[in-house]
Amino acid sequence: MRVITGLAKGRRLEELPGLDTRPTTGRVKEGLFSAIQFDIEGRRVLDLFAGTGQLGIEALSRGASFCDFVDSAPAALNTVRRNLRTCGFEDRAACHGKDFAAFLSRAGEKYGLVFLDPPYASGNLERALERIAAIDIVVGNGIIVCESPADRHLPELPAPYERGREYRYGKIKFTLYRRRTSP
Repeated sequence: MRVITGLAKGRRLEELPGLDTRPTTGRVKEGLFSAIQFDIEGRRVLDLFAGTGQLGIEALSRGASFCDFVDSAPAALNTVRRNLRTCGFEDRAACHGKDFAAFLSRAGEKYGLVFLDPPYASGNLERALERIAAIDIVVGNGIIVCESPADRHLPELPAPYERGREYRYGKIKFTLYRRRTSP
């Protein structure tokens, strides 16, 4: 697992042992970042189910201003910290060892880009989406990126959020939601 492009291009990222964490494959990550490449520069990012931190780190490498990494597993957060150190991004990131709901209940920031990639069977993807829309922590024209199984239908969100394009890569799907600005 490596950073694809940007400031940390080619840096190898540490993975978590075991099967509890499912890293996004290189081909899928490349497709995702091609789809959002013009929506990263200067944005504050939230990697809500961070795992190894590879999605947030890729965004930092491509010019995101800051990333909050959230994971309730201590081993995952330690891996994120080591990966940030490897890439030299410690000064542009914060790691939060909390459950996603606890983090969102106290979220004091607005984000331009949010990554949601929880364990597929947990049901946390839909819960996180609903909570994010309810507390409205995404800036105008901000994007929420959801990774899920290709056959899972994700819900519509209330305005100003709109479900957008879906990108399928075999058994995996990314769904993009955008927060529209008022006319």
